[in-house]
Amino acid sequence: MSQPEVICEKQGAAGLIRLNRPQALNALTLGMVRAMSRALDAWEHDPQVACVVVTGEGGKAFSAGGDIRLLHDQGRAGDHAAQIAFWREEYVLNRRIKLYPKPYVALIDGIVMGGGAGVSINGSHRIAGDKFAFAMPEVGIGFFPDIGATWFLPRLPGSTGLYLGLTGARAKAGDAVALGLAEAYVPSGQFEALRAALIAGEPVEVAVKRFSAPPPASAILGERSVIDAGLSGASVAECLARLDAAAGESAFAAETAKTMRTKSPTSLAIAFRQMRLGGAMDIDEAMRTEFRIVSRLCRGHEFYEGVRAVIIDKDNAPRWSPASVGEVDEVAVDAYFAPLPASDELAFPARGA
Repeated sequence: MSQPEVICEKQGAAGLIRLNRPQALNALTLGMVRAMSRALDAWEHDPQVACVVVTGEGGKAFSAGGDIRLLHDQGRAGDHAAQIAFWREEYVLNRRIKLYPKPYVALIDGIVMGGGAGVSINGSHRIAGDKFAFAMPEVGIGFFPDIGATWFLPRLPGSTGLYLGLTGARAKAGDAVALGLAEAYVPSGQFEALRAALIAGEPVEVAVKRFSAPPPASAILGERSVIDAGLSGASVAECLARLDAAAGESAFAAETAKTMRTKSPTSLAIAFRQMRLGGAMDIDEAMRTEFRIVSRLCRGHEFYEGVRAVIIDKDNAPRWSPASVGEVDEVAVDAYFAPLPASDELAFPARGA
């Protein structure tokens, strides 16, 4: 018999969620989103459950994101309703995790990207292991940083969240703790002992502190001054100009500008706007904003061209339209953020959180 895609069970004082699609790097499906939602609902008022602990099976990835290939194929077939259903329920789950009234402990080892970040970074306790590798690489496939990134990326120090959103750069365990993406670093070999302590009922704060170790140094934080200066422009084009000006003295600035120029200009403009607005939003407004964007983006060109180039044909030569940052129409960007018809807006359940 085939294994379930996600395993949700109670053990001792913990509700355990194990993402169980290792062959697909634990990429999320609608069925997984629904199973996690049901478990969180059941455990919220269960006096036996003191905390929720989330892990990814397989050792390679916590979760590499949503099932992008499936979403691409649905859109190509014109089945936008299926796409929208996934994003609607995924975003509601992301918000639920953010507001969950019990400790939600994500033990993150390996790749954590996109939708995987949504079911971990939004939790109250994010623990980074040795293989932790966080990224929001969406602008490279004509998409945008979603799953609550509108809320959490702008709240990272300086312009580091903007940097992660515009480049898709990877943050390692030391970066995660230094930037606030993770609460603590625990060596991977101690993950099972930490999980066992939580199952045994040890308070989360006590257990995390007991198993934590000093994190590795943060390479990203070491470039903070270049990031803040280079990405302080009023537009993507101005940021690129600042990075170009700094490139003579900073190889990091040159590489950042080079990387940004490979991304979808439309996606860069959307992400830049998100990061500028998100710092003043609450989680509800951030999730509604993302839903407005995705409801329009899935009917456009960039996402399908990006997935074709990176995931399907693997030629890594996307033909973006428009092709350059200077050609992006700001009025067109405005349209992604505009309210949807009332019946189409993202709504949240009245009960609980």
